[in-house]
Amino acid sequence: MKFVIVGRNIEVTPGLKSAVEEKIGKLEKYFNPDTEVNVTLSVEKERQKIEVTIPVKGNIIRSEQVSNDMYVSIDLVEEIIERQLKKYKNKIVDRQQGNASFSKMYVENDYMDEEDVKIVRTKKFDIKPMYPEDACIQMELLGHNFFVFINAETDQVNVVYKRKGDTYGLIEPEN
Repeated sequence: MKFVIVGRNIEVTPGLKSAVEEKIGKLEKYFNPDTEVNVTLSVEKERQKIEVTIPVKGNIIRSEQVSNDMYVSIDLVEEIIERQLKKYKNKIVDRQQGNASFSKMYVENDYMDEEDVKIVRTKKFDIKPMYPEDACIQMELLGHNFFVFINAETDQVNVVYKRKGDTYGLIEPEN
């Protein structure tokens, strides 16, 4: 695995670098040796955050963990990614496309699904055209953390969602 480690508001010391490479390196058994792993370490007040992104053909495997100790965050992120890999193996390894990114052992090994994805409720509602700002207001009025609507400017289905820090995001389809 090839590591790209970046620090924001933190110096990536040799100790941190080796901790990341050692912990995340445990995931090497799942990937080919040339797989690139992007790691961002950041500090905001008491929050020690690590973001790990592993781009593989057709998918992105990602996790971010926050604690008051960077080494604890590093431990947590490795456990989460390994759990994701085992849980969603059949979904992320498309036998026609994705094999090139993953190791043979990972592709051939069967992991027990901890729990299958189950849709337990279907909700239908009218989608009416509105501006993204109005959709954010509607989302807040409903007490939800996302809202699906037709963008009055583009006539396409969009989603607004609540982000950390009381900000909002907008998801639009690519044309």
